[in-house]
Amino acid sequence: MLGHLVGLVKVRVVRGVNLAVRDLRSSDPYVIVRMGKQKLKTRVIKKTTNPEWNDELTLSIEDPAVPVRLEVYDKDTFIDDAMGNAELDIHPLVEVVKMKIEGVADNTVVKKVVPNRQNCLAEESAIYISEGKVKQNVVLRLRDVECGEIELQLQWVDIPGSKGV
Repeated sequence: MLGHLVGLVKVRVVRGVNLAVRDLRSSDPYVIVRMGKQKLKTRVIKKTTNPEWNDELTLSIEDPAVPVRLEVYDKDTFIDDAMGNAELDIHPLVEVVKMKIEGVADNTVVKKVVPNRQNCLAEESAIYISEGKVKQNVVLRLRDVECGEIELQLQWVDIPGSKGV
């Protein structure tokens, strides 16, 4: 397994903003993060459309071309209601990792990814170096729903002995 890994990405699901109402006046949202066959889940935050998760999920990266998919749901007793989805391309993050930048000031922005019709970005996304780590702050606009955004922070983690990027 380790031979195929190029690294790990820590995905901090920070918060949801203005998520859709799926219960009487609110929702009980959670997020599923998928990449290839991997499936990770945040905890459920009760009765809010502006949840603060701050949950850290770690994805194993084998192919950086595979997008990260987010699916937001409202937890219910029987069937959970969909509250939108989004995709994120981690290729720009991996490109910065490949640069092997060292010796720069903390929080130096290396690359910016702009919103366009091919991505789900709600605003410009900065990829930067912090404490020697490559990080990216992302705000994704949810699709297939009337409203809602999800804020994430990504951080690349090198794996000793992996083939690297």
